[in-house]
Amino acid sequence: MNRRHFISTSAVGAAGLPGLVRAAASPVLLKGKAEHVISIWLGGGMGQIDTFDPKRRGNPEKKIAGSYYASIPTAVRDVQVCEHLKRTAPLMDRVTAVRTVFHDVIDEHAAATNRMHTGRAVNGTVVYPSLGAMIAHERKAALDGVPPYVLIGYPNVTRGPGFLGSRAGYLYLTDTSQGPAGLSRPDGITGNRQARREALLAGLREAAPATRDARLADYDLAIEQSLRLSSPEFTRSFKLDEEKAGLRENYGSEFGQRCLLARRLVERGVRFIEVSHNLNFINGTGWDVHNGGIKQQHGLIADLDQALATLLTDLEARRLLDRTLIVVTGEFGRPPEFDSGGGRGHQGRTFSCVLAGGGLRHRGAFGETDELSKKIVRDPVSVPDFFATIHAALGIDYTKNLYDGDRPVPITDGGRPIAALFG
Repeated sequence: MNRRHFISTSAVGAAGLPGLVRAAASPVLLKGKAEHVISIWLGGGMGQIDTFDPKRRGNPEKKIAGSYYASIPTAVRDVQVCEHLKRTAPLMDRVTAVRTVFHDVIDEHAAATNRMHTGRAVNGTVVYPSLGAMIAHERKAALDGVPPYVLIGYPNVTRGPGFLGSRAGYLYLTDTSQGPAGLSRPDGITGNRQARREALLAGLREAAPATRDARLADYDLAIEQSLRLSSPEFTRSFKLDEEKAGLRENYGSEFGQRCLLARRLVERGVRFIEVSHNLNFINGTGWDVHNGGIKQQHGLIADLDQALATLLTDLEARRLLDRTLIVVTGEFGRPPEFDSGGGRGHQGRTFSCVLAGGGLRHRGAFGETDELSKKIVRDPVSVPDFFATIHAALGIDYTKNLYDGDRPVPITDGGRPIAALFG
């Protein structure tokens, strides 16, 4: 190519660039129709090779890397899961195990938990909101008189609203038999006495000068919301004994009862519910199966299986499954090799997260890993991509910015949804 031809060709190319840039900058937004999210958190790190991405059998005694359990077929051709997911296996046509999620955070629980809740690394100048807070901020509660975001588990800054403020915060409880602490009136506070207190508060507010302090405004909002949430209509959500005994039994353990409560909260209009399963029970260590904790891991998997399968069928029977996106995540996965005690370490470079319901076009599994689920072979999904998929499923613009003061913060850090799950 001579000099004149090069300049001419470059000019033509440059003339076409603005249109190309506009096309790249304005892609067609994917948009689903889900209304609610039930997010199941497997704190400690579910081993993908022992659950939703099974591979060849390994042997901890002989230090042969591989799956701890046998695999079984599912409702989707060529998609297999661990043998202890026998109730979920026939329902995998309503599920997609995203097998190629990854992040670059150090394989340490606190940092990885933050990444899987906020989609970001820890930053010294910005406190990022969690996924639940972002959805609460964008979609609000589906009905009046309920919170947009409920956490069934222990509170933590990684679940919080960050710079979005308390309006996007959560209501939390740790015991399904009692409901959230602080919502019940103390003994001796009758309805009339409560009404007099509220009238006194209203008078004080009316007499007080207006304020522009956002912290005071948030505090007043929190008081108003607390008064609404103490109503019999909302607190009835926590009365699980209203459910049929057979259904409660089908849900299973305490974790299963948490999932049942999550379904009741969806019916009440709560937008985002996180259900924590990181309890030290059954195997003594939860999902963090170092050393001997792996020996009873099958009980933990079966517990998840029972609750998840019942939640799927219960939501479907009530015509809520297409409107409710179920998300199953942990902070990372586990490597195929066994440690010196026969358990497994941590692995963030590839692991499985699960999506179910929510009106998505499910396929059993998405993405492919190598023969030991250690490396991604096809269709990598970053944490921002996974978050963008969730936002898109709820009809949220995953390309927009949120604002920390006047500082724009991309809602998904540039994530792109898994297009194969839409349409």
